[in-house]
Amino acid sequence: MLPQRAHSDPKTDVLKEVFGFDGFRPGQEEAVDHLLAGRNVLMVMPTGAGKSMCFQVPALVRGGLTIVVSPLVALMHDQVSALKLAGVAAETINSSKEREENVDTWRRVAAGDIRLLYLAPERLMTERMLAALSKLDVRLIAIDEAHCISQWGPAFRPEYEALAQLRDVFPDAPIAALTATADEATRSDIEQRLFAGRVETLVQGFDRPNIQLTVEIKQDWKKQLLAFVERHEGESGIVYCLSRKKTEEVAEALRSEGVNARAYHAGMAKEDRDANQNAFMTEQGLVMVATIAFGLGIDKADVRFVFHTDLPGSLEAYYQEIGRAGRDGAASEAHMLFGLADIRMRRMFIEQEDAGEDRKRREHQRLNALLGYSETPTCRRQVLLSYFGEPSDPCGNCDTCIDPVSLTDGTEDALKIFAAIKGSGERFGTAHVIDILRGAETEKILTARHDKLTAYGSGTARDKREWQSLIRQLVAGGFLDLDIAGYGGLSVATRAEAVIRGDEAFHYHADHVQSAKPKRKIKAAEAAAELTAPETSLLAALKELRLRLAKERQVPAYVIFPDRTLIDMAKKHPRTRDEFADVNGVGAAKLDDFSETFLAVIAAHEGV
Repeated sequence: MLPQRAHSDPKTDVLKEVFGFDGFRPGQEEAVDHLLAGRNVLMVMPTGAGKSMCFQVPALVRGGLTIVVSPLVALMHDQVSALKLAGVAAETINSSKEREENVDTWRRVAAGDIRLLYLAPERLMTERMLAALSKLDVRLIAIDEAHCISQWGPAFRPEYEALAQLRDVFPDAPIAALTATADEATRSDIEQRLFAGRVETLVQGFDRPNIQLTVEIKQDWKKQLLAFVERHEGESGIVYCLSRKKTEEVAEALRSEGVNARAYHAGMAKEDRDANQNAFMTEQGLVMVATIAFGLGIDKADVRFVFHTDLPGSLEAYYQEIGRAGRDGAASEAHMLFGLADIRMRRMFIEQEDAGEDRKRREHQRLNALLGYSETPTCRRQVLLSYFGEPSDPCGNCDTCIDPVSLTDGTEDALKIFAAIKGSGERFGTAHVIDILRGAETEKILTARHDKLTAYGSGTARDKREWQSLIRQLVAGGFLDLDIAGYGGLSVATRAEAVIRGDEAFHYHADHVQSAKPKRKIKAAEAAAELTAPETSLLAALKELRLRLAKERQVPAYVIFPDRTLIDMAKKHPRTRDEFADVNGVGAAKLDDFSETFLAVIAAHEGV
C-alpha cells in the first residue's frame, strides 16, 4: 500500500495513488474542477500535455460509469491497456474483438464493474446502445479528438455530428470535449453544436517550444530526406508522405541506407499495419514512413523528429502531425519540404472533394495560411501560434530565427512574370513561362509565336531555379493563381493588379540552401541533460527492462512507464519500495506490479 496521505482531497488522492503524480500539470486542475462541479468543458491543450488526465481523474472521483468516445480502435486499446496497468477498471467494446468478448464486457459494464468504457462514435450512437446505456449510472462523458465534430475544422467526421444528442440522452452527465487542434472558428462551432453554448472553454496554449521548426524548398527530396535522417541516426521518427506508393518507396530507400524503417498506410493488410505500429511503439530508433493514416493517438514519448516530404493539407493538420514529436519534452525537429507542385496538388484535392462551395472556400483559405507559414521570412512559431490566436515573441528555435532571411524588392521581376503570363494567354504552366523569360527556343514557344512577346528573353539574368522560386512565392502570396482543375496553368490574380499599377511592391526572400556543415545532432538524452554518466547508464538499463516488459505484455513501451518516469527513477535511484513510490508516475498498481523488478535493476547499478 502507498503511505497514508495527510490530507483528503479526492482528486489529488486519485492523481497520486492511481497515476503516481504529485501535482497536476498546467491546465489540468481547472478542467478537473469544472467536471467535478458538473460543468461541461471544452479543453484545448497541446499534444502530449496530458489531456486524458483531465477526464480520467474526475471519472474515478465521481464514480459510476464514464463513457469515452474515441475515433480509433488502436487508440482505445492503448488507453485501456494503460488504465488497466494503473489498476483502473477500464474496457472497450469495438469491432476488432470477438462478439463473445464484447458481450462479456457489456455484462461487466451493466453490473457496475467498469469505471471507463471506450466506444467509437458509430457504436455509441446507435439506438440500441444509447437505450442500454441510459439505464446505467453514467456520470461523465469524454469526447476525444473533438475537432472532428466541427464542419469548420479540417478533419470533420460525419459520425461525430450525432454526438450532439448526448446532452439530451444523459442530461445529468457533464461532457468533456478534448482536442489539441482547434482554431477559434472550430472552437466556436464545437461550443454551439455539442453544448448549445453551455460550456467552459479552456485553451491551454499551443506552443511546443522544444520542437525546432524548419521549412525547406523541395529540390531533390530523396537526398534531402536521407541527409536529414542521417543526422538522427538511431533515433525514432516519423516521415509523412502524400501517397501510399511513396511511403513504400521511401521506406525501401531508407532501409537500403541502413535505416531501420517501416511503412504504414491504409492500403496495407491490417496485420501488417498492426505489426509495424507495434514495432514502432516498442523498438528504439525505428523510422515510420506513413500517410496521415498513422499517428492519431500515437503516444510514443521519444519521437525525435517528424519529416514531411510533401505539403500537409492545412496548418491544423501540420500542427497535429508535428505534435507527435518530442512528447517527452526533449529537443526535437519538425522538418517540411514543399514546392510549387505541392501547392497545385493540394488545390486539386480541395476542388475534387465532395463538398459544398463554402467548405472548399474555407479549405483554400486554410491552405493559404499554411503557404504563408511556409514562405514567411519572420519567426515561424509566431505565425503558427497567431493562427490559433496565441500571441508570442520570436522563438529562437526555428530556421528563420536561427538563420534570419532578408527580404529583397522583386517588383521588377514580378512585372516580367506577369507580362509573360498575360502575353501568353494565362494558360501555360511554370516551365513554359520560365522558358519565355529566359528566351528559350523550344518547339512549343516557336509554334505559339511566344518568341515575339515583349517579355521574351527579359529574364536571361536569372536561372530556372531562381524564377521557380519567384513564381512559387508569388503563388503563395496570392499574386498568381494556379489552374488546379487543368494542367497547372498560371494566371495573374487580382492582388497583382496593385503591383502592376505601382501601388504595391513585391518582396521576396532567396531560398535557403542547406549548409554543408551538419547541424548539431539532437539526441533524446537531452531530456536528461543533467544526468551523470552512471545515471545515463542506469537509464539505458531501465529502458531495456521496460521494452522487455512491454513485449511480454504486448503493449506499447510508454504504457509501462513514460520516459520522464524512467529519468526520474535514474535521478532518484530508489532503493526501497517506499522510495520507489515517490518516483513521478508510479501509482499503487504499478508499485505492486513493477517495483521489485525495477528495484533489482537499480540495485545492480549500485556503484557503477
